[in-house]
This record gives sequence, structure tokens and C-alpha cells, in this order.
Amino acid sequence: MQFTQLNLSEPLQKAIATLGFEEMTPIQAEAIPPALEGRDLIGCAQTGTGKTIAFLLPALERLQQNSGKTKNPRMVILAPTRELVIQVTEQARKLTARTSLRVVPIYGGARLGDQTDKLRRGADVIVATPGRLLDHMQRRNINFRDVEILVLDEADRMLDMGFLPDIRQIINQIPQQRQTMLFSATMPASVLALTHQFQHDPIRIEIAIARPPEAIRQALYPVPRHLKTELLMALLQHMDVNSMLVFTDTRQEADIVTRQLRQAKIAVACIHGDFRQRERIAALEGFRSGRHQVLIATNIAARGLDVEGISHVINYDVPEHPEDYVHRIGRTARAEADGDAITLVTPDDEALIHRIEHTLGYKIERKTLPDFDYNVPTPSWAKPSAKALMREATQSLSLADRWRSMSGGRR
Repeated sequence: MQFTQLNLSEPLQKAIATLGFEEMTPIQAEAIPPALEGRDLIGCAQTGTGKTIAFLLPALERLQQNSGKTKNPRMVILAPTRELVIQVTEQARKLTARTSLRVVPIYGGARLGDQTDKLRRGADVIVATPGRLLDHMQRRNINFRDVEILVLDEADRMLDMGFLPDIRQIINQIPQQRQTMLFSATMPASVLALTHQFQHDPIRIEIAIARPPEAIRQALYPVPRHLKTELLMALLQHMDVNSMLVFTDTRQEADIVTRQLRQAKIAVACIHGDFRQRERIAALEGFRSGRHQVLIATNIAARGLDVEGISHVINYDVPEHPEDYVHRIGRTARAEADGDAITLVTPDDEALIHRIEHTLGYKIERKTLPDFDYNVPTPSWAKPSAKALMREATQSLSLADRWRSMSGGRR
């Protein structure tokens, strides 16, 4: 189905043409027509398939019809991370470039006063993380009485027990007569059971639920815990890596692995919740531009990070939840490209791998890296605990030396 068949208003037609969109993806073709009619939706589709456009385009078309009548927001989009808020805001601003609609991002780490000024000047669309939006609500900086459309992006994360209390507080202030759309790559049954509390007779659209795109080549690399970083550097040496996104479970691990790669003279950046917003933006821009070949991240980047050309995603740590695995590896093979997703698996990870494979419905191929020495004895300090991970930092110099030897002394 072509976008030209939607009979959109001229400003949105021109925006779509400028962005180079012609044929809709399956989730867009299924979701946009009922969304234009004002129906509530639950949309599930693989990462990188255009879900953001699937809810933005019909919502903005509806808002166009009565723009300029109020300074209060008429659409609220809730997202779990700053990065996703920024990404959705960028897409919304590109679509509204030829309209009078105003899009305001609201997230932590940015100046509260600047956001307050923008809200007081007027905003048609607010894209927000729940915590910062509650801050503005408590300060009476925002009035929801004119909200017509509510969107929960990455709805499975938004409706889990961590975010749910905040989401309830926000939704209780939004008029019940509204359109509510929920979108995500995964939608566990426990989350679906909650949707009836927020929606009215929703249309449920499922496109390849909980399945990574076929263009992603998945592999498991069994490895002793104390050799994980060495194997990571060996993979960088032996594979044709354009850009590599590496996920760790904790901020401490992210810092340790980043330090080890830097000492090995690898161009690497790092993002996690301890970094200021400007530092996170600088790291992402360096990764996007190619200045950094590797980006180390916690789950903060599993949802919403949209960087073209990521050739490899590495699960340095196996994610605890299968849904997080799907979101993580979906950062590669986007926009019809292909990519590799590699998971480093220690003996302690086998139960988690079994859950992931059960969710996917198939076994993931196990591989070993030729010429890599998997039999290096475990150091006396190495134990399967968080303390052991911290001690790995003291081994950085030896890891760097091994990397340089593998690279023939290259810097």
C-alpha cells in the first residue's frame, strides 16, 4: 500500500515525500487506516519496521484538522527513555515541518525551566518520559484537559511494574474520551491483560510478534566468564565490523569493558544512566559519525536507539528477559539492511538462553572463534560474581597487550 493512497493533508504529503517514504511497511498499512478513524490500537511488530510513523502520521493528520485553538497539548506520547523521546521528537518535527503544530520533548537531564517556558508558549504534541512529565504536573506547568490522543511507545516496558504507577497517575489526568494507541516489538500476556484499563475496544495488530527480523544473523559464542572481554576484542579483529553496539547488564560492567577497549586502542564510547544528557548525546553522535567504532551501553539503548549502519550487536551479558533480547538485537538490520547479533554465553547463562530460544521458537546456532584460546586458566581472583567483574579492570593492560599482538602491533 502506498502512502499516496491515504489522502493525507498536503503538508503531511509533502513531508512524507521529503522523507522518501513511498510504500508502507506491514505495520503501517495495518495500523494507519483505523488510527485515522480514531480507533484505539495495540500494535506489535519487529523493531525497525516503522512503528513510530504508524502512530505519528494518523495522529498528526487528525490534529491538523483543528490546530491553533488551544495552547494545551492535544497529544501525549510516553516513552521509557530519553533517547526514545528524542528520536520520536525528531520524527514528529520532520512530519510537522510544514504545519503549525508544535512538538515539545520532556525528559530528565534537560533544564526544567527551558521545558516550562516551551510548555507555557504552547505545545500541540508532548513527547515525554513519565518521571519528568510528573514533575511538570506537580508544578502545574501542564494542563491535559484538551488531550485527544495518548500513545504509549514501547508499551510493554511502559506497563511493567516499574513504570505502571507513574503511568496511572498521568492517565488519570487525561480525559477518558480520547484515542489510545499502544505500540511495541513485544507484548507479553501479563501486559496485554492491563490494556483494557486504558483502552476501549482496541484493534490488535500483530506483525511477527517477538521475532527478530530474518535479516539478523544470530549466533551464540560459549565462553568462560573471565575470557569474555578477550573474545569480544578477538571478534572485532576477525569480523568485518562497521559499527558494533555492545550491551552489558550493569553500568559498572559498561565502564569496565569501555576502559579495557580504550586501553587496547579501540575507538569506543559508552552510555548509561550515570552520564549527563550532553555526554550521552556526544557519545551517540560520535558513534553515528563513525568516530567511535564501538558503543558500550546498558539497556538504556535497547529501545529507541536508531542508528543507521550498525553491523553488529553483541550481548556481552545475556539479558534476563527474552523481550529485551529481541529489542537489543533489533538495533541492527534496520531499514531492510542485514546484520549480526552475537551473544556471549557463560555456563551460568544456559537457563536464560533456554528461555530466549523458547520465546523465539527455534535454537540459535552456537559457534566458536577459530584460533581463540578458550583454555586460558581462570585467574585466582575470577569468581562468578559482581566483585569479579570489578577486578577485571586490573587486567586491562594485559588484555590491551594481547589485542596489540593479535593486531600485529597496530595502533
